[in-house]
Amino acid sequence: MSELPPGWTTRRPTLDDVPAILELVHASDVASVGEPDYSADEVRDDLTNPNTDMARDCWLALDGAGRIAGWAFPGNSTGGARDMANVYFRPGDGEPALRPLLALLMGRMRERADELGHDVYEVRAGAIPGETELIAALTEAGFVFLKQFARMQMSLAGVSPVAPEPPPGVTVRPVRAGDATELRVFHAVIEEAFADSDHRAIPFGGWHEQITRPGTPFGEWFVAEVDGRVVGVLQSSDGGEDSDEGWVKHLAVLRAYRKRGVGEALLRRAFAAYAGAGRPKAGLGVDLENPTDAASLYFKVGMDALYRANIYRTTI
Repeated sequence: MSELPPGWTTRRPTLDDVPAILELVHASDVASVGEPDYSADEVRDDLTNPNTDMARDCWLALDGAGRIAGWAFPGNSTGGARDMANVYFRPGDGEPALRPLLALLMGRMRERADELGHDVYEVRAGAIPGETELIAALTEAGFVFLKQFARMQMSLAGVSPVAPEPPPGVTVRPVRAGDATELRVFHAVIEEAFADSDHRAIPFGGWHEQITRPGTPFGEWFVAEVDGRVVGVLQSSDGGEDSDEGWVKHLAVLRAYRKRGVGEALLRRAFAAYAGAGRPKAGLGVDLENPTDAASLYFKVGMDALYRANIYRTTI
């Protein structure tokens, strides 16, 4: 295992570290993609996600002055046989934290596989193509390239807070957040629509626990109906106080209703809602190997790829 420089140490993070961790991540974002692309809420979520225990699964690396130079954490909210290995380090002087943190995290992955009951455990990691040191460290650890994701974004300047009419026969409306039956249907559409993709299924109970946290923007969640049946859904997430972007977390349309303008109608309704709330931008992430070719729709409605990220994997 790689060793930290003399005087450097590691410790477990706490929620009190969120501002300092966010500063570290923003520095990494600026170096790799040119602007901050993470929120304080996302840091909190990563530290407290299901199947993540800060006291066992996460590390901070501190330099000789006691400043946070690196952060490592896993990501497997479903408990399935696939995890994410995430390592951030401060550009420039934080690089010595990279390999020691990755080694600690991968050692913990073997324990997590056993604790979650998986004989074979896939671990993935992401890196921007220009992050050469991170890619080299992942390669040394046995990771191989799998595919790319794109981080999409568009300006909402000039977007009306009144959405255009959906196609004939399609109705788009806000989700009834207080209706437990509707939320079950909403979740079921996501799982059914993504069954032919790389999506990690999550049971309704775990999903419901996540969405009932404070700050969930149900006013920016929408369903599309055809003949009274919910055939498509759009789930937004809150970017937090330090984000001015409307974020599409899930856009799902049942297979039999694709290529009929349902997805576009949901997107345009969400963009109108974001614009009405004063958000200047809309964003989302897309798997460029999604079998539905979702990226084509996003380009069609005016989104561009802010950057692309490589996904790597290894197997324990």
